[in-house]
Amino acid sequence: MSPVTGRPPHSAAAVEQLDAMIRRYGLAFRLMLALIDGVAALGVGWLALVVRFGSGSVAADFQFAFPDDPRPVILAYAVFWPLVLWSQGLNRLRARWTARGEIIDVLRATAIFVAVILSLLFLFKLPDVSRSLLLTLFPGLAVSAIVTRVVLRRIQVFLRDRGRNTRFMLILGTTPVSQTFADLVESHHALGLRVIGHLTTGSDDDADPTRPILGRLEDIEEILHTNVVDEVAICLPFSQWSRIDDLARLCEEEGKIVRIPMHVLERTLTSGRVEEFEGVPIYSLLSGPDRILSLLAKRALDVVGGTVLAILLTPAMLLIAALIVRDSPGPAVFRQRRVGLHGRTFDVHKFRTMNLDAEERLAELVDRNEINGNAFKMTNDPRVTRLGGWLRRTSLDELPQLWNVVRGEMSLVGPRPPLPSEVSGYDIWHRRRLSMKPGMTGLWQIRARREPDFDRWVETDLEYIDGWSFWLDLKIIAQTIPAVVGRTGR
Repeated sequence: MSPVTGRPPHSAAAVEQLDAMIRRYGLAFRLMLALIDGVAALGVGWLALVVRFGSGSVAADFQFAFPDDPRPVILAYAVFWPLVLWSQGLNRLRARWTARGEIIDVLRATAIFVAVILSLLFLFKLPDVSRSLLLTLFPGLAVSAIVTRVVLRRIQVFLRDRGRNTRFMLILGTTPVSQTFADLVESHHALGLRVIGHLTTGSDDDADPTRPILGRLEDIEEILHTNVVDEVAICLPFSQWSRIDDLARLCEEEGKIVRIPMHVLERTLTSGRVEEFEGVPIYSLLSGPDRILSLLAKRALDVVGGTVLAILLTPAMLLIAALIVRDSPGPAVFRQRRVGLHGRTFDVHKFRTMNLDAEERLAELVDRNEINGNAFKMTNDPRVTRLGGWLRRTSLDELPQLWNVVRGEMSLVGPRPPLPSEVSGYDIWHRRRLSMKPGMTGLWQIRARREPDFDRWVETDLEYIDGWSFWLDLKIIAQTIPAVVGRTGR
């Protein structure tokens, strides 16, 4: 029995409420599945017409059944079928998915669809619609829905198991409740959440978890800085609840999403939402954007915009590469390790603007740093080549980062990607800038381009994160070109 709720920890209610607690992860999946269902409905309808009347009679049959205009009927059909499936919960991410349960739900949805369609045919007095056509159409819709779901879920699990789009969760506490919560999270494979381990309280309430113990609660800062952590679940025993406030605040400042299974919410935390988990309020603290549709649009803009720009700018990039090789010895493009979303590291690609010994000479120039904080900038840096200075002033050295954008390591718009050495010197509040993918441009590019104070850079990044919207990205992109060309950024 759960010491928090008094119910069995693996009850059906717990599994279903897990879906509600983390429903924001499933919205993109649900919309994608609805779109696929609509397209599949059109395909099945067309095949049914071909089977019944022959490929040359499809348009004629529609015209015969709907002499005015068949398009509204086709549109209504393609929209209504996905809605029926949605109403039966067939677009949800389920903690315990089974093919048998999915088939039963699809058959139930098909029965509802058949009943509604036959009722409409009777109501509008359309007896000429072929019965054999309907006998082909209805089973075809059911089969397409079942096959689509089985294939998509298998593909999704396959990709998640291989680390694609995986998000990492740290559990605070090692009580049976915390272990049950971790089990439920990881049993929901389609969500892509992976528990990396627990932090122990060192109290009598602790048990031996099945996952690794990464340290004590006192080590949380070090754990967050040395591991990739996207979310933190605070599952502490009652005796440790006095520590929740400080732990939640620390994780918020680090830019992590915080989940708190609590029996009674006795304090008002910063912006968040209350969700249900087996009847217990789960307070979720969301640092950074949480608007799924807008984030999907942002990613679509990155992929489409990054690809189009890369293609259009290929001749210019080839010319720049040739000029770099001619200007100074060494490769045209170099890779440098940078820190991205929640501490994930990646190799950023840039046109080389410095001599090959630039890294070795950095130590002798540290005293001439013009930035007050954890970054390095020098107006007349002797390591910069003649062509490199021009590339930097025009930001053309950043163009190879379009590859990072298309790969998903960066975004067109976001905070500047820092070096690992810079991140190691961050204050806690600085680290929240890592709660969003780094970008090729951002508010810092158009507003704080020449700002000498690193804290001001971070404040600009956090202003972007807290006020982010898809339209803000478009506005920043539109303002970047004149800011760079005119060198108007401060």
